[in-house]
Amino acid sequence: MTRSAALRLHCGDAVDATRWLDDADDVDARVLRHVVGPVLDIGCGPGRHVVALAERGVVALGIDIAASALAVARGRGAITLERSVFSRVPASGRWRTAMMLDGNVGIGGDPEALLRRVRELLAVGGSAIVEADPAVPGRATHTVRLEVGDTPGPWFELTPVAIDDIAGLALRSGFRVMTQWSDGRRHFAHLVSR
Repeated sequence: MTRSAALRLHCGDAVDATRWLDDADDVDARVLRHVVGPVLDIGCGPGRHVVALAERGVVALGIDIAASALAVARGRGAITLERSVFSRVPASGRWRTAMMLDGNVGIGGDPEALLRRVRELLAVGGSAIVEADPAVPGRATHTVRLEVGDTPGPWFELTPVAIDDIAGLALRSGFRVMTQWSDGRRHFAHLVSR
């Protein structure tokens, strides 16, 4: 199995993402208790959350644009599609939970547009679980790609979102914050579609 992963910034810097290749950890397991199936994992990468949900008997589909990450996910038994959330997604309007963990609430460079798109994909009363940063200086959008081993994925825009900005972002996107919490150094929010 490939044992390295990085989120590469267009400037050349990289953030180690090797933990995404591991199984879901205790923090992930506690987050996944908040989901109701069927679940759409947006930006699933190597699929650790999809696998953990399947092991609990929860129907889950992971979508991502990085073929190398999806190959790892499929090798683990995750059900995935190589797809952007902004293109056609199966079962649109029927997902009970959408997950955007590991900072994926910033996929596409416009978190508000992403959450509006997620609302279209959710069933009535559906919810979103998001992971945000503790603080974001400025609000810069970065061009990044996921590299798994020596294989790079396509470039995409990513805008970090601070946990303190989640309530306002949710409100502007048609959600409300049901709960917000920290676990270790990670920060999460459970958003419910209004």
